[in-house]
Amino acid sequence: KDATSFKACAVSDAGGWDDKSFNESAYDGLKNSQTKLGIQINTAESNSDADFTPNVESMVSDGCNLIIGVGFNLEKAVHTSADENKDVHYALIDSSFNDGNNNTVTLDNGRPLLFNTAEAAYLAGYVAAGMTKTGKVATFGGIQIPSVTVFMDGFADGVAAYNRAKGTNVQLLGWDKAAQNGSFTQSFDDQTLGKEQAQQFISQGADIIMPVAGPVGLGAAAAAKADGNTWIIGVDSDWYEANPDYSSIVLTSVMKEIGASVEQAIQDSVDGKFSSTPYVGTLANGGVSIAPFHDFDDKVSGEIKADLTKLTEDIKSGKLVVESQNAPK
Repeated sequence: KDATSFKACAVSDAGGWDDKSFNESAYDGLKNSQTKLGIQINTAESNSDADFTPNVESMVSDGCNLIIGVGFNLEKAVHTSADENKDVHYALIDSSFNDGNNNTVTLDNGRPLLFNTAEAAYLAGYVAAGMTKTGKVATFGGIQIPSVTVFMDGFADGVAAYNRAKGTNVQLLGWDKAAQNGSFTQSFDDQTLGKEQAQQFISQGADIIMPVAGPVGLGAAAAAKADGNTWIIGVDSDWYEANPDYSSIVLTSVMKEIGASVEQAIQDSVDGKFSSTPYVGTLANGGVSIAPFHDFDDKVSGEIKADLTKLTEDIKSGKLVVESQNAPK
């Protein structure tokens, strides 16, 4: 199909396109594809869950060849539309397709875009354990779903790995990997909840916090900044770049290259190579990574940096496997 007659479209989750998080990353991927390939694009912004189905349907009506749903919340709307429009391609960020009983199903015209963020979060947990002054670090999630807890699993293992390597006993608050239970705000939108959760961790002695809760994480960043002795580890995008108000407290970020996965899906669809095989972002294929330390670069020791380089190489080569029951298959 000629690229100029190809139309790729995206439907946002409730956070909107300028959420400084995964909606925005997906939008950037769409815009990049428009520039690089000369395709046509369209978007529909969702303000609430009620918008998902009508927004997906409006993209079908607009003649989109590929429709991308941004976020697990769109699974049902995208899945239903894919079943009804076999000649249209669909991609879904952060979720497989499922049958309603949480069993994964394959749609011939649907591709999940998934990220094994446990690999990058492992590195972030390791550096957090190496940088804490209080001996306590913390993480919390928005809602307990695999695309959130996969970060928390990796972070927990990274802290444990540092403790094993250095004979330390850094404590992790907010997540027990073995029991799969911990702290969740039950929201990705209400920043007050993120602030309250972070304040609770700070009062318990944590001085580095990784919120895995979309915009709710900015509430945690506000609490950390107000405290003055607490640092934040961002998720999804590089929070140092995305949230300049908080750049002075961002140690690093666990990044998903969502834009790249969107560009790949579009390219494959244009080229006639679209398949239902999930895209899984890893350290090895550049789909996940940790951000630079920016202002903290001179505070992170050469020893920790050398350890991180070695761990990254071992994960990429498969010598070190970061285990998480929440990782995409």
